[in-house]
Amino acid sequence: MNFSSIKNANPIYLYLVSIAAFVLANIIRTTNVGFYYGLLIVGLVFFFLGLMRRIKK
Repeated sequence: MNFSSIKNANPIYLYLVSIAAFVLANIIRTTNVGFYYGLLIVGLVFFFLGLMRRIKK
């Protein structure tokens, strides 16, 4: 798989996706626990991708 769009994204967009995932996870925490943990992992991954992108620049 080619993730060129993620590789070329500005760190701020990766942080925004991370924040959106955390907010959605918090909203659905009580209704669907599996999806909650999935969104937490997605949020962490995008946060660290943004952090690594920021460090490299």
